Order: sequence, then structure tokens, then C-alpha cells
Amino acid sequence: MYGATAGGCHRSDTAEVKSAGPLASSLINLACSGATTDNVFRASQGGQPYKGEAPQADQLAAVAASHDVELIALSIGGNDLGFADIIATCATDYIVWYSYCHDDQQAAVDARIDGVMADVGRSVDEIRAVMTGAGYASSDYRIVLQSYPSPIPRAAENRYGESGWTRTNTGGCPFWNADADWARDSLVPQLANRLKGVAAAKGVQFMDLRDALQGREVCAKASRQVTSTAPASGTTSEWARWIDSQSTQGLVQESMHPNAYGQQALGRCLALVHARPTGDHSCRNTAGSGPSAMYLTAG
Repeated sequence: MYGATAGGCHRSDTAEVKSAGPLASSLINLACSGATTDNVFRASQGGQPYKGEAPQADQLAAVAASHDVELIALSIGGNDLGFADIIATCATDYIVWYSYCHDDQQAAVDARIDGVMADVGRSVDEIRAVMTGAGYASSDYRIVLQSYPSPIPRAAENRYGESGWTRTNTGGCPFWNADADWARDSLVPQLANRLKGVAAAKGVQFMDLRDALQGREVCAKASRQVTSTAPASGTTSEWARWIDSQSTQGLVQESMHPNAYGQQALGRCLALVHARPTGDHSCRNTAGSGPSAMYLTAG
């Protein structure tokens, strides 16, 4: 459910920060679906409003003045890199053109990623500037920069065959094997590794989510799609939304994003990192268990 943000920022009532549990007296979600780094920077520094809201750093300034902020989770860069466009292109190449997307899309990523990472680093700087302006010392709060989970599995872990229409019409994962392997084992790790580098350069914590949905991705053999005969279950269902042009799961632009179970899992990851004030951590799920069974490994 999106509540008052339906059609706008799409802040789910199971969003990561809302699913993290009772970490603090207030859990405030400033994230906005589709936002880029330009929507994080302060307006005074060239930041742009988005979907009728002020830049997120300016919103943070108001929160920092009225609350005792102790942890700021930052998930940014994917939209700058054009992740949604990459997914759309790869799906179109499977359904319409019968061609691969990974070669052209990797070239596009290579051309953009340095600039994206510079802007991610600037986003961290903007957050720090806001917090300093609100009277916080650097030791008063933490910034956790996080990466993105893969919503699709490797080819060998896809329960639908590459040929035919089941990947499209039944599974909602219309990608060639080579493109799926590229997305899962090249694109997502490349983005995660570069974000980890930014975190190290800026002296903030890093939470690696690249494997958070392992086995729970759309079309993964280890999970099943929710249907009229297969009710939703945190232990057996997929944890991401399939590509669904009929919007039976909600707004179509949320395809290939974590669903309620996926968000609950990421919330658990955030809670675990909250309890680890130092070091970088990877968050993974426990096969056959629900979102509450996420666990951290070092690095």
C-alpha cells in the first residue's frame, strides 16, 4: 500500500525503513521512487524537486532539526544509471527483436558509471553538509550506503525454459539466458562494487545487497509465483515483482522491484546493520525461511 504517496513517490508501508522494526522512536522515509542524485542535492546546490517534493537533502535538514538523527540509509545511483531503461530494453529485445541486450547495455553502463559514482559521492557530501549545518558532529550519526539486489536469477536458476512464451506470459521474466547471466553476475555486482568504492572513499558504511534475493528472484527455481492456487508466503514465494503489464500487483513501474516480502527482508538487513556500528556487511537470506531470517556476513 502506498497511502498518501500513491501516484507520487510510492512510499510503501512495508518500505525498508518501515520494515526495520523498532530501531528508534521515529522511522522516517524520504525516498522517492524514480529519484536520481539530482533529487538528493540541496536546492541551493543545484538539486531539483521531484514529484512535488523538495530535494531530499533539504527534507533531511528539517528532520535533523526536529529529531535526533542517528542513522541515514542511502540508496541512490540505480536510476542515474538507467536501471529501469536497461530492464525495459532487455525485455523488449527478448519479446520483440529476438536479440541480446547485454552488449549494448554494458557499453552504455561503461559510458555513464564514472559520472554516476561521482554524483553518488556528492550525495554523501550533501548529507554531511546538511547534518553539519544542523549542528551534528560526524560522530553523532552514521551514513549507510547500500547497493541493489538482483530481481532476476541466473539462467541456470530460472524455472522457465528460454524458448517459448512461459518466461513472458507466465513468469514475467522475459530475458535471454545470456542477458540474465549478465544482469545477475555482471551488472548488479559491477554497480555494487563501485558503490562500495564510493563508501570507502567517503568513509561511510556499506551494505551489500547484491545477493539479498538469491533464490527469491522473479522466476527463480527455488521460489514460486503467487497464484490463485499458490498463496503468498514469505518462505516460498518470490520476493520481487514480475513484469506485469496488467498491473495485477499494483503500479506497473514497480515491476522488477522488491515486493512486500523483499522490502521486509531489506528492512531486516537494515536492522542488522544498525546493530553493527562499524564495518561493511553483505546481507543474505536463509533458504526456506522468511524475511526475518536475513543474516550478515563481513565485507
